[in-house]
Amino acid sequence: MSGFRAKGLAALRAKIAAIEAGGREDSESLPFGDLRIDARLPGGGLPLGRWHEFVAEGMEAETGACAAAFAALMAAPLARRGEAVWIVRRDDLYAPGLAGLGFPADRLVQVCARDDAEALGVMEDALATAGVAAVFTEVEAVDLVAGRRLQLACEKRGATGFLLRRRPFGGTRGAEATGSAAATRWRVAPAPSEPAVGEPGLGPPRWRAVLERCRGGRGGEFVFEAVGAFTRNPEEVRDGTHPLRLVAELGDRELAPAEFRRSA
Repeated sequence: MSGFRAKGLAALRAKIAAIEAGGREDSESLPFGDLRIDARLPGGGLPLGRWHEFVAEGMEAETGACAAAFAALMAAPLARRGEAVWIVRRDDLYAPGLAGLGFPADRLVQVCARDDAEALGVMEDALATAGVAAVFTEVEAVDLVAGRRLQLACEKRGATGFLLRRRPFGGTRGAEATGSAAATRWRVAPAPSEPAVGEPGLGPPRWRAVLERCRGGRGGEFVFEAVGAFTRNPEEVRDGTHPLRLVAELGDRELAPAEFRRSA
């Protein structure tokens, strides 16, 4: 494919993404710094001024720890631009742990909500508040109407939302919404860490993240690692380097022959 044709296709994808996001063709994005993931996202990075959805499996859907850590590092560069609001259903957010990962916990404002409706309402207000750069919310589900309201709130001042699907009190899993207004949807699970050569103990935290849905982009499956997690020099993650490093881009098993999938 010629360079001219490739640029034309990239411009067309950007226009389609802008139409899906409400016509904001000049929306900003936050690149990861790795083309393996940035090339799959509209605008060459995580779309800002929109909201993103994170889900987990098993016990992680109840504790929310894995998806919360991953989303926090994804939003860390934004939190350094303004305030970060985190809306919880259980008062169990451990700010020192976020700080150890490299998230600027001094910018964090915590709010405890009684139920999903209140949490989503507070998220709307926070997204539309001056000086707020990122808003995190823990809810069990969000329907299409609530999702569109969140997007409108994002567009008021350009804040970015990170919605964590969590069942904070256990119980059976409720019915999921049939649609979503989220710009991206990530399914997050823990991945084995790998210590540095010659260093004992565990290595930096890793996550297996599936980009299940991406408006104006393409999905994929990746392994990410925290850059500078529990480091003695936190400045190394403030020099423009994204706090999430892409370790590997995993293959699409659906493209493999059926016989190979059965043998695996």
